[in-house]
Amino acid sequence: MGARKRNTSDSRKELKKSLIMAKLNNCPTSPRKMRLVADQVRGKDVNKALSILKFSQKQASLRLEKLLLSAINNWQQKNPDSDVENEKLYIKEIKVDGAGMLKRLRPAPQGRAHRIRKRSNHVTMILGNLNQNIN
Repeated sequence: MGARKRNTSDSRKELKKSLIMAKLNNCPTSPRKMRLVADQVRGKDVNKALSILKFSQKQASLRLEKLLLSAINNWQQKNPDSDVENEKLYIKEIKVDGAGMLKRLRPAPQGRAHRIRKRSNHVTMILGNLNQNIN
């Protein structure tokens, strides 16, 4: 590896260390349904996002609530002396990407078969701190 590549790689690693993130892989919900819920909480304060997810009727909100709690816990691991209520944490970025698909066949009339695609997704959530952005 060249010197320039090593420097950019090291700087990228340093940025990743400062990020507070949580990932949910191979969630058996279609990405489209998950994005509907993810769009509701994108950019919101953590406490407000938790309340939105808790009282949402969608099945995807249960999984996103668990992911958000995991991201908050990751933040507490990095900052054990700080308190979540005093810090202004918000959902900086949330991405929903398509994952693998399970392909099944369903019988159809006259000896035919229809393909059923059971979709799944990957969700990446990154938390930000308003206090750090101001300073």
